[in-house]
Amino acid sequence: MGKLSASYYISDDVVSIANSLLGKYLYCNTNNILTGGIITETEAYKGVTDKASHSYGGRLTNRTKTMYEKGGIAYIYLCYGIHYLLNVVTADINTPHAILIRSIYPLIGVPEMLARTSKKTADYNLTIGPGKLTKAMGITNSLNGVSYLENELWIEDKGIVINEEDIYAGSRIGVEYAEEDAALPYRFVLNHNNYIKKTH
Repeated sequence: MGKLSASYYISDDVVSIANSLLGKYLYCNTNNILTGGIITETEAYKGVTDKASHSYGGRLTNRTKTMYEKGGIAYIYLCYGIHYLLNVVTADINTPHAILIRSIYPLIGVPEMLARTSKKTADYNLTIGPGKLTKAMGITNSLNGVSYLENELWIEDKGIVINEEDIYAGSRIGVEYAEEDAALPYRFVLNHNNYIKKTH
């Protein structure tokens, strides 16, 4: 239990890791303000063979080079010039797999999340969607390349056992350009209602 180990991130089965991240706790410590919650939605991107991935076909740019590093670091990029999106790099060096964290259930530092988003209601809508999540948690591309083994950004296993029937697997969002790969069941969504009760 506790912070996920380096070995967790090195598997080359990015789809399996994306599934297993559900129910884990994501934390961010920005300017000594701690926020976090239970990961409830993820999307896997399978590197050079996945037409939806930034690294498809071996694409290597200033933005994607983070994906080619050893698993266990953050890949953060700006989407549409508006939203920062948080990813977990997995697999060994030069295998550019990544997992987009699409949503969490907010549990830690909720007042700070409300202030950052100018919202008044502390519910799931506060951090559902990858852009909302990063805004609420204070995550920007200044954390790109940061290790999940350190103390700015990390993921913990608190022993929550997820039942498979509480996980929806389906196609990813916003990747219509990926042709046949757009239909791959690489998005995982947790029916979190059965698990939030266990954390209180």
